[in-house]
Amino acid sequence: MAPTRIEWLQRVPVFGGLREESLRFLLELTRSVQVPRGEFFFREGDPASAMFVLESGAAAVVKGATEHSVELRRFEAGDCFGEMALMDLFPRSASVRALSDCAAIELGPADLHRLYELDPSQFALIQMNIGREVCRRLRAADELLFQARLREATPPPSR
Repeated sequence: MAPTRIEWLQRVPVFGGLREESLRFLLELTRSVQVPRGEFFFREGDPASAMFVLESGAAAVVKGATEHSVELRRFEAGDCFGEMALMDLFPRSASVRALSDCAAIELGPADLHRLYELDPSQFALIQMNIGREVCRRLRAADELLFQARLREATPPPSR
């Protein structure tokens, strides 16, 4: 039997531990978006307005000018992106482009504020989950930076 949308969301790390009624409440507030292959969910420098939970399809984080952009990461169904928008409200630090036709849930700051008004403990849990996700990504980025610096500092083998 296929999981319900609520059961599926409970497996997404950002929503882990949230009660069914809280997820149902959030789903009533959020929007479903469709982004065709090759189009962008958002572009680097855009105002931060929401995070997205990918329900289907694949997307990539890209940074830099279009002709010189670098792919930093790929996302699949169940992954979220843009969560920094809900925390720091700064402009987007990178772009996210659909690699295939995508469907996603869009969750904005006002949606989270409504959850806060309804149940501050559930709001705190989702904020902690977002913080954990950001920390996991920071650790991974730190490791990549370390490996790159290590390669720069290591002399090539002599022949």
